[in-house]
Amino acid sequence: MEFRDLKKQYEMIEDEIREGMKTVIRDCNFISGRQVDVLEGKLAEYVGAKHCITCANGTDALSLALMAWKIGEGDAVFVPDFTFFSSGEVVSYAGATPVFVDIDKDTFNISVHSLENAIQCVIEEGYLTPKVIIAVDLFGQPADYPSIRKIAEKYNLMILEDGAQGFGGEIEGQKACSFGNISTTSFFPAKPLGCYGDGGAIFTDNDDIEKYLRSIRIHGKGSCKYDNIRIGMNSRLDTLQAAILLPKLKAFEKYELEKINQAAAQYTEILKDVVKTPFIKEGFYSSWAQYSVLLPENIQREELQQNLKRDDIPTMVYYPKPMHEQKAFLDNYLVFDELSNTKEICRRILSLPIHPYMEREDVEYVAECLKKYLCPDTLY
Repeated sequence: MEFRDLKKQYEMIEDEIREGMKTVIRDCNFISGRQVDVLEGKLAEYVGAKHCITCANGTDALSLALMAWKIGEGDAVFVPDFTFFSSGEVVSYAGATPVFVDIDKDTFNISVHSLENAIQCVIEEGYLTPKVIIAVDLFGQPADYPSIRKIAEKYNLMILEDGAQGFGGEIEGQKACSFGNISTTSFFPAKPLGCYGDGGAIFTDNDDIEKYLRSIRIHGKGSCKYDNIRIGMNSRLDTLQAAILLPKLKAFEKYELEKINQAAAQYTEILKDVVKTPFIKEGFYSSWAQYSVLLPENIQREELQQNLKRDDIPTMVYYPKPMHEQKAFLDNYLVFDELSNTKEICRRILSLPIHPYMEREDVEYVAECLKKYLCPDTLY
């Protein structure tokens, strides 16, 4: 069994992908080819943003956004403590200070109560300037942007939406990657919309920021590639990856989102009395980058994973270590919270296989095997 079955996906759209790749190779337009422009237009239209600027990967997308806002030394950037390393890494890389914030115990997204407390503490201490909230759309569900936006407006902060796992999610019909002042996503292969390598994108409605981002993603380009008007980086999406993403986006819209939500619903129906299943807020819609459950406190997670592995069921732990415990941040981070929800979830979380090509019997098999190990004295 595959954790995320990219092989099956390829079988379904193989002809379109092959044709797209052949066209790029035949035209020998490997960098900044027309497929990149087409993809950017389709992504912007899908998300509902005015501009989409593709780049080399999701981490660069976050860094480019912080560069556009001139974030650096003396600035405080608020980041959930339970997320992938890059969400905080880009803050330190920019020279700013990450302030780690606890998460909501049900959605695993940033806690608005912990966030506001951290902002107030930074203001009271007085030696850093609060600038940005990085809100992560974890596991496919958008963060609570209606509440986050109120806090951002109250304290005059910018919102950077890290939609690396959230592409395709919604709040009341509004698409993920449209909630931030700048929003980003990743096309890492296992993401809801993934390419066959690295790739990323940035979304904004601001014309000036769009022009600046297009410049700094190509060495601070001016009128041409040999006119460099500012310091930037080399962060372009390859034309081949754009050609791969075009048919993938079509499949994603046409049936993949619906099918993965069906698989998630099946899991929840079977497992709701066995483990704590994912909670989706009313009016929210998830793209299910992962299906993550919380195990009972008395369960040895590694032993359970080994048992499931023997049944040909791969599992993952996202994430075993909080951000504030990462050695890389040892000399450059702040916390103003016990981070109790993060610590508990790191101990108990387990992600099960999920993808749009999972059959009902596959979901049932995983769920029944999990129940077998968690409830050995119960007959099913």
